Formats: sequence, C-alpha cells, structure tokens
Amino acid sequence: MTDHPSSEGEGENRLVAERRRKLADLRAAGNAFPNQYRRTALAGQLHATWGSHGNETLEAEPVEVTVGGRMLARRIMGKASFAKLQDRSGQVQVFLQKDVLGDEAYDAFRGLDLGDICWAKGTLFRTKTGELSVKASEFRVLVKSLRPLPEKFHGLADTELRYRHRYVDLIVTEETREVFRARTRIIQFLRSYLDTLDFLEVETPMMQAIPGGAAARPFVTHHNVLARDLYLRVAPELYLKRLVVGGFERVYELNRNFRNEGVSTRHNPEFTMLELYMAYADYRDLMDLLENLLRSVAASVTGGATVSYQGRDYDLGVPFRRLSIEGAVAHYNPSLEPGRLRDADYLRAACAQLRIPVKPGWGAGKLLLEIFEKTAEHELVDPVFVTGFPAEVSPLARRSDDDPFLTDRFELYIAGRELANGFSELNDPEDQAERFRAQVAEKQSGDEEAMFYDADYIMALEYGLPPTAGLGIGVDRLVMFLTGQASIRDVLLFPHMRD
Repeated sequence: MTDHPSSEGEGENRLVAERRRKLADLRAAGNAFPNQYRRTALAGQLHATWGSHGNETLEAEPVEVTVGGRMLARRIMGKASFAKLQDRSGQVQVFLQKDVLGDEAYDAFRGLDLGDICWAKGTLFRTKTGELSVKASEFRVLVKSLRPLPEKFHGLADTELRYRHRYVDLIVTEETREVFRARTRIIQFLRSYLDTLDFLEVETPMMQAIPGGAAARPFVTHHNVLARDLYLRVAPELYLKRLVVGGFERVYELNRNFRNEGVSTRHNPEFTMLELYMAYADYRDLMDLLENLLRSVAASVTGGATVSYQGRDYDLGVPFRRLSIEGAVAHYNPSLEPGRLRDADYLRAACAQLRIPVKPGWGAGKLLLEIFEKTAEHELVDPVFVTGFPAEVSPLARRSDDDPFLTDRFELYIAGRELANGFSELNDPEDQAERFRAQVAEKQSGDEEAMFYDADYIMALEYGLPPTAGLGIGVDRLVMFLTGQASIRDVLLFPHMRD
C-alpha cells in the first residue's frame, strides 16, 4: 500500500461506493429509512437501573427493552455476534443469535457497517464476562451510514476533522461530548445564579444602526427594505444600560457578539458573552460578585474550588489578588521608572525600546495599556483583578473621584488571559458625549475600532442613569478554563476556520 495522500481518499471512495450499493439493496427491499421504531430505554438508564443486578434476578423477572443508536463496534462469531450501540447517554451491548433472529435477519446484520444507526428489541441479561447486554429478539437497521467513521485514535488527533466536521468528532470522541455537556451546565448555572439575585434576563438587538459598547471593528450588513447599512453588534452594553434608565435595575444578557477581527486560540469572530448591569453598585461590588460567582460555578462543574487547567491547579477558594495596571507594568518592567508611567513621551520611548508598535496620536493611557498587554498580561497566572485603567482606553467607564486619569474599572485575569471586564458606569451625559466625540476623532484618523457617536444613548443618559456597575464575562474563555481546553475552538461546536 502506498503512502501517497490520494490513496486514502481513493480507499474511502471505494468504501463509500460499497455502502451506497448496500443502501440501494435496502431501497429495493422496501423502506430504507423506517421511522416507526421507538426506544423504551437509553443505555445510561439501563446501566443505572439494572447494572447491579445479577443474571438470577434478570432471568426470574425478564426485562424487555427496545434500544437504538449508532453501531460503533461489533464482534461476529459464527452463529452469534455482539454489537455496541451508542445513544446520547452512553453505550449498550446487544447480543444477536442466528437461531433467534432467523437466517435473513442475521445475515442482514452481518452485512452492516460501523456507523449504521440500528434498533434492537430484547431482554436484559449478563454475559459470561459480566456485561449487561440486550439479548435481541429483533434487530433492524434504521439509517445506513454512507461514510466510514475515522479510526478512533486518528480521529482524536486530526484537529482539522474535529473542527470542520464536528459531527464526526462528537460521534467518536466521548471527551468532546463531555466538554459540550459541561458548557451547557455552565451556562445554565450562570443564568440560575443571576436569576436568584433578582436579575432579569433580556434580549437586545443583534443588528444595530450604531455599533457600540466596545472598541472593536464591526461586521456590516445591509437591510434592503430600510435601505440602510446595519452592524452586527460588538456588545449589548448601550442597550442594556438604556434598560437600567428605564427602571430595570438588574439586567443581564447571555448571547452572541460579533467582531470583525482575527482568529486565534482565544478569538473567534462570533463569541458568547454574559453582560450584566446592577444599579446602585460600583466596580468593587462587581469584583465581589464575580469572585463568588466563579467559585460557585467551579464547584458545580468540578465539585470543589480547585480547577485543573493545562497541567496546573488553580485554587479559586482563596481571595483573588488585586493589582493596579500601573503596579503591574512597574512590577514586570523593573527598568521603567514608576513615577513616569503617565508621561507620554517617556512611554513612547519605552515602547520603542520594548519593540511595541505605536501610533502618533496615542496618549499616555493608551501607551500604558499597550505596555501592560505586551509585557504583563501573560504573567498573570493566578486569579487577579487588575484595576485602575486609564480613562483614555475606557470610554464608557466612570472616572475615579480621586484620580481623573483613571477610571473605576477592572479586568480579571486567570492563566494569563482576560476573563472578564467590569466598571462603574459613566452616567454623566456631558462627559459621555465628550468621550464619544474623542472616539469619533480617533475613527476619523484611521482607528477602525473606535466607537461611533450615539446620540440616542446620550439622550437616555440625560433622563438619568442611576449609579450603576456593569460586567462582561467571556463565556467561551470561562468554559475553556473550567474544562481544561487550550483553544477556543475546543469549546465552540462550529468554530470559524480559514479555508
């Protein structure tokens, strides 16, 4: 056999052709895709209910069941054979005998392929090796699989197959199925936690006339009837705060955002965010809420406060450290003078020395953030709240009463990655309008991620936004952390891929 790449494809084509021939035979014999066969039990239910019962019990009171699933293994031994059927709950073994099924049905089974979806009726018993099984009195193929499944270990290692053809990955890889079950449990827990705290879940527009709520490049679409361009939202923030103005004092949305940016192990053009807003609170209240939320969701997934991620244990039971952004830059760049971290000329020279590209119009706040992201962010391994972000890079956050250069904002870092962003909301409409104008100037100078001026949002603020704190949690990154996955593609069922 040659190792030429085309040989594998040619071999698969032959297998597909053979399976199509078998499907043609099924069509000729009658209904090739029957839909009248039902299940009375799942594999997991059978093992949970009858897994501890011996043959004496099962023979004394026969338990008749019907099961169905994808055939992932089989062993033919002359006049008797075994097959493993997999459903959503697990696998169950089926024992087939020629004398019981009859020649025609048994021969039909022998002609089946791995991947075929089958149905069986029979009674429970234990094999000589002690495995709970179904002794089939009837067996039927329900769906002929036309494509061969990958070899188990080849399938696990082939990342292109896993991401581009997730349905195949889910068939053959239990670990993948468990990651996405865990994702669902995590999202359910987040909702339950916030509902208990009297938050109201809402839905805001996915298509927006003005994209706002984050500094990001949006996707543009066009509405024919309205004859106008619309933008897929980069964040729901400005709409959620409109609701707080309207009297919904605790709101959250758990949904998709879209950003027309790059793809990486941490970024996907569409991703899931949890955003919440709480009136009569500040950023310190949100740090406490977030810390407790993470401990609680970790306990629901792992059973405790310790999370194992990429070969390292993280103890969420201890209080999270708090560190200012200037403190982080000074700590991880000992050659820099702490007293000059707001001097734009000094920071620009430091960026040149650190080989960090900058743009001419950037002020001290933006330069400081660039140095932080390039030199300190990846060093933040254990949970830490980074606080004191400059106002220049926080156009929606409230300025600090003690230091107008900074805002009352934090970001949570774990394992060197940003997991959440929160701040006391800017509720001064005149200050917000001025910051929007500054963003527009940056956009006009070429910054595609700068924000638009949102006149309706300014009008909402003029009606009065109570003191409010807002929080955004990257749900995909949270799932990555809690399930031990290194890439965002491992927690998205259908990630975006390059051609």
